[in-house]
Amino acid sequence: MSFLTSSSCRAQDEAAKIVVPPPPGAPYSIKVPGSEKAGRTPVYRHWRRTEGVVSTLDPAVTTAHEMFEQTAKRIPNKRCLGHRPYDPATKIYGPYEWQTYGQVQRRRANFGVGLVALHEQVGVSGTQYGVGLWCQNRPEWQIVDLGCVSQSLFSVSIYDTLGPDTTEYILNHASLTAVCSSLNHIPTLLKLAPRCPSLKLIISLDPLSDGAELPGTSKKDILSAMAAEHGVQIHYLRDVEALGEASPRPYHAPRPQDTVTINYTSGTTGNPKGVILSHANAVAAASAAMIFVKQSRNDVMCSYLPLAHIFERVSEQSGLWGGAAIGYFHGSILELIDDIKLLRPTVFISVPRLFNRFGGAIKAQTIEQSGVKGALSRHVVQTKLANINNPAPGKATNRHMLYDRIWSHKVAAALGLERANMISGSAPIDPSLHQFLRVVFSNHFMQGYGLTETYAVALGQTQGDFSAGNCGAVAVTTECCLQDVPDMDYLSTDLPNPRGELLIRGPTVFKEYFKNEAETKKAFTDDGWFRTGDIVEIDSMGRFRIVDRVKNVLKLAQGEYISPERIENVYLGNLPFLAQAYVHGDSVQANLVAVFGIQADMFATYLEKALGMKIRPTDLKALEAAGQEAKVQKAVVKELGRVGKKAKFNSYEHVRAVRLMVEPFSIENELLTPTLKLKRPQTAKKYRHLIDEMYAEVERESAPRAKL
Repeated sequence: MSFLTSSSCRAQDEAAKIVVPPPPGAPYSIKVPGSEKAGRTPVYRHWRRTEGVVSTLDPAVTTAHEMFEQTAKRIPNKRCLGHRPYDPATKIYGPYEWQTYGQVQRRRANFGVGLVALHEQVGVSGTQYGVGLWCQNRPEWQIVDLGCVSQSLFSVSIYDTLGPDTTEYILNHASLTAVCSSLNHIPTLLKLAPRCPSLKLIISLDPLSDGAELPGTSKKDILSAMAAEHGVQIHYLRDVEALGEASPRPYHAPRPQDTVTINYTSGTTGNPKGVILSHANAVAAASAAMIFVKQSRNDVMCSYLPLAHIFERVSEQSGLWGGAAIGYFHGSILELIDDIKLLRPTVFISVPRLFNRFGGAIKAQTIEQSGVKGALSRHVVQTKLANINNPAPGKATNRHMLYDRIWSHKVAAALGLERANMISGSAPIDPSLHQFLRVVFSNHFMQGYGLTETYAVALGQTQGDFSAGNCGAVAVTTECCLQDVPDMDYLSTDLPNPRGELLIRGPTVFKEYFKNEAETKKAFTDDGWFRTGDIVEIDSMGRFRIVDRVKNVLKLAQGEYISPERIENVYLGNLPFLAQAYVHGDSVQANLVAVFGIQADMFATYLEKALGMKIRPTDLKALEAAGQEAKVQKAVVKELGRVGKKAKFNSYEHVRAVRLMVEPFSIENELLTPTLKLKRPQTAKKYRHLIDEMYAEVERESAPRAKL
């Protein structure tokens, strides 16, 4: 990334001192002497922080409010937030338009005052109450969030994948009086209003009138009439800002211990949990992020990962602290490349799912080509892969004086990413893809690990570490250790590397789950460590690798946790022709697949009724052969979709491909325990070839790959 400039802030200067890698051959995480405890590894810290963890890179900055204010005062005329306006006449999105830090500072201050005034009008006063925020990434998201913190309020994110029932739950659980929303979500909010008694204010982030409508016919007139039936007011964002500007008040600055957000997790078995995160958490996390990837006022970020998730939120908060320009995608993930080419970002934060698409598109246009182009590309990649995998300490590199100029730079430029350093998070990235993309982009491309409960920060790969398949070292804000999980045969004494459940503590770790004392208690050990539920191995260089999960919970490529057993039970309870079920999700895939055992007599009846296939219930070979036919598998997937919809599955919880057998799991083939419990790791191993087939099938039926 670009070197720090003379206008860098203290946080950037401090980050520059810490970001340097350890000496060649030295570990990236170090053990704290005397920290051993029975059943645990020693405590690990960042190699530069043997004396303790970092809470902030600048003692003058202790809240998210102060992070932004410091930058706005330092570089008020610098580009801050950008978007591509839509032209309804031409039906195209135009070039980026920008608001400066000074402009955003004024807007957020006015909005914060107007928001408080509206709450007071409906009988809500004081500070530290929540404000709902429901929209795609856009500049207004940050203006609302920054406006909230300017008056010691906090935002509560709502996102589409949770569904209307969970949205209703969050509105009521957090007792939200106001929700700031894009126009398309307002009808849903009005439908929910009768069941959400606390909801009194809806603030549209989009205009509600163009000024040319007849009286009573504008969007605001129509929506306000509907809202009035439920005692709800509807306002436009700019009108709230005008209200604040007309009656100015000073900032009501938050304290470090105050809540900056309640971020609801997607949940695995029931309602989501509200993670209470403080300003101190936010500052510590942003400090760690600035060290993982150096930042300066010359940086440009592309925002497309949902701001409702904490990963993108801390990324943008650290960017705003560093003075970056943040450009928002125009809303279509399939056209994201168009936004990237216009922005030419220097920082690109994404997830494996998109990097997979990039890798596929690049390979198709380079190493998979015939002739001279393909031969040159394969030679460059092979040469650079040999360099990046050089085992000699300090010798690994993804740079090449000649090949970067004639090949890597041109390939990266075709995507608009020739200047970008990258972070992959949310789920593991395939190691071979990681190394391939490092070769292509010749950049600092790190993988990290964190949870909502740790403000997205815990582990990250250090500058100069070109290893793959791990999450890197402990962040400067974090302490980690592993705890034995004897019933799964993971022990801190394992050789050659210790293994166990990852425990975390430090200033990024959350306070508690909102109104959920029982879950809060379960989340922490008796001596105050946060239990991640992830099984981890630590190598000799102090790098952490996720190898398993304490509970049978899957994490898909988009970062969503899923309970496969719950999904299996729903299917088995509603489709009598299914006798056994194994739902599988790879952490590098975005979908679920499944292997089912059929109930012979009921399956024969189903085949005849649904597809007109007449097979005797006793003819097991014919039934199994029928289960291998594509039309039968597609029909069953359709049935699963019907059941899942009725059970209100989220989109990512639906199984997209199946394989059907008479008895895939038994005690005899060692996939069932004597008490008939499914052995999940062994099942995944046995049917790996079918799982790969199903994922290939899903990929063929998915959207076309991104074009260069």
